[in-house]
Amino acid sequence: MFRPRVIPVLLLKNLGLVKSVNFKKYTYIGDPINAVRLFNDFKADELIFLDILASQEKRVISLDFVRKLGDEANMPFAVGGGISSVDDIQKIINAGAEKVIINTHAVENPDFIKQAANNFGSSTIVVSIDVKKKLFGKKQVYSLAGTKPSGLEPVDFAKLMEQNGAGEIIVNSIDNDGLMLGYDLELIKEIAMNVTIPVVAMGGAGSMSDFFNAITNSHASAVAAGSLFVYHGARKAVLINYPSQNELNNLFIEKL
Repeated sequence: MFRPRVIPVLLLKNLGLVKSVNFKKYTYIGDPINAVRLFNDFKADELIFLDILASQEKRVISLDFVRKLGDEANMPFAVGGGISSVDDIQKIINAGAEKVIINTHAVENPDFIKQAANNFGSSTIVVSIDVKKKLFGKKQVYSLAGTKPSGLEPVDFAKLMEQNGAGEIIVNSIDNDGLMLGYDLELIKEIAMNVTIPVVAMGGAGSMSDFFNAITNSHASAVAAGSLFVYHGARKAVLINYPSQNELNNLFIEKL
C-alpha cells in the first residue's frame, strides 16, 4: 500500500512564522515552535522550514532555531535558507535536521550539489526549484526567494541536479504560491517524468483533492503545502491543522 508523504511548509521571516502569496505579501502567522508542537499532536509526516530572507541577507538559517526544532519535533524535518557550504550543512545536521534544502546556491553553483552529496549522501540533499512564468508562458527558475531570474529551464535544471547527486527535488510554483487554487500540475509532471529521484509538489494546494491530483496526474512522490495547513475557512482564519491519518488513508490508499 502506497501513502505519499504530506508535508507542511513553514516560512520563517525574522524567526516568525509567515505565509506568502506569490512570494510576496507576507502575513504573520505566529510562533513557529508552537506550530511544531501542534504538528506533533497531528502526527505530521515531515516538516519543512525555510528562512526566506537568509540568502538575501547573506547568512544561514539560525542554528539556535534549528536546535529548538530538533528538541521539539517528533517527526523528520528539513531546513533551508542561505546554505552555501559543507560546513553549513554539517552544523545544520548536527543541530538535528535530517535534510537540508538548497535553492539559491544550487542555481549559482550547481557543482556544490555534487560536493554536498559526496559528503553527506544524496538522501540528505534536497534541491528546491522555484519556477515562474515569463512572457508568453515560458517558465524559468528563480533564486533569492523568487526575486532573481536565472535563465534556466526547469526540466533541464532538475535533470542537472539529479545528475549532481540531489536525492530529492521540490518543485515550487511562484505563480500559484498562496492562492490555494491548485498546484501547477503540468510543471510537476514535466519534471517528475524526466528525473528518477522523488519530486515534491509545492505551491498552490487548496484542498486534499489537490494532493491526489499531484500524485496521480503529475507523478509527484510527495506533496507539500503552506496555506492549507495554517488557514481555515473562506476568511482565512489562522488555525494550524493537518488531515487525520484516516483521512489520508482514505484519500490515497483506498484510491491508488
